[in-house]
Amino acid sequence: MKQIVLFVACLMMSLSTLAQRVILVERSNEQSLLDAIEKANEMNADTTAERLFILIPNGFYDLGETVLTRISGHNIALIGQDMRFTVIKNKPDVKIESISKTAVFQNRGTGNYFQDMTLKNALDYYSTNEDGRAVTLQDKGTRTICNRVRMLSFQDTYYSDNEKCQNYMQDTEIHGTIDFICGAGDVWFERCKIVTEKRTPDGDGVDIITATRTSDTKWGYIFNHCTIQNRMSQFNYGRSWHTDPHCVWLYTTLMTPEKLEASRFDDEGMKVSSNFFKEYGTMDAKGNDITPKSNVVTFTLRDHTHPFTAETIMTSKEAKQYTLKRVFGDWRPDKVLKKLEKESKKLKAAYGLSHH
Repeated sequence: MKQIVLFVACLMMSLSTLAQRVILVERSNEQSLLDAIEKANEMNADTTAERLFILIPNGFYDLGETVLTRISGHNIALIGQDMRFTVIKNKPDVKIESISKTAVFQNRGTGNYFQDMTLKNALDYYSTNEDGRAVTLQDKGTRTICNRVRMLSFQDTYYSDNEKCQNYMQDTEIHGTIDFICGAGDVWFERCKIVTEKRTPDGDGVDIITATRTSDTKWGYIFNHCTIQNRMSQFNYGRSWHTDPHCVWLYTTLMTPEKLEASRFDDEGMKVSSNFFKEYGTMDAKGNDITPKSNVVTFTLRDHTHPFTAETIMTSKEAKQYTLKRVFGDWRPDKVLKKLEKESKKLKAAYGLSHH
């Protein structure tokens, strides 16, 4: 009898402690979501703070013209109920169109985690005169992990805005047209779906997936076993932004390889023509290796000056250099993700969010 009482007491204490580290958002209540984030920022203001969970039930969280909702705390896990049905959206005024003023979320913390949600920036892209820069996640933090996060926008959809960041994305879906995965730092994309939308309403023009500006890190953007799904416009893997841009595509599946430009990368640079742009093991939808044996590209600036010629096809030896351990050192985001996924599954069950 004493053992049963002791077990129940321990269980109650465990649940009480757990509840102190969980904030449950009211379904489809935008203010409840914003309040939860503000509370989490306060509770986890210190980088050594214990992991805190924000549980977000399926629903539509319309932030209207609200931009740059700041996540300044650390070790915060924002867990949606389902990637398709937990939707957080804003729609900035076209007048403030900007890479630095439009984001749904601006992360400034270390070790924050996003799972099972859709982030949508609904800025009216096709009505803008030139640029339609509208960010879903502007990440000024580091060691951010996104697991099953769908990011919907057109230009600058995901922005790694920290020169020294280490970030990781797995089974995440990113949509866009121009430079829609852009920024600095070392970011690893594992089994992600990259969706190129129509560059113009009628589908003319060329989509550019990435714009990297690697400066204070070694590796830049690494896409591993990702899939590129093409809507209509022609596309290429990316272009240089500035500094020392690095971007590699390993074992990529192209659903419409005929839509990839012959140069494969944008050969007219932005601010620098030098780069480390590579691919290896590219496949078609049936799994056939369609990587060219060679693809020598002469990169130039937009005014066609400062030519730089490079081979963009990796050797197998070069490709083997890309491992999580080499890129991130003692940080193993895949293991962190696995642990957090188990914890979030238990929490969803405890709070009735297991099924949509």
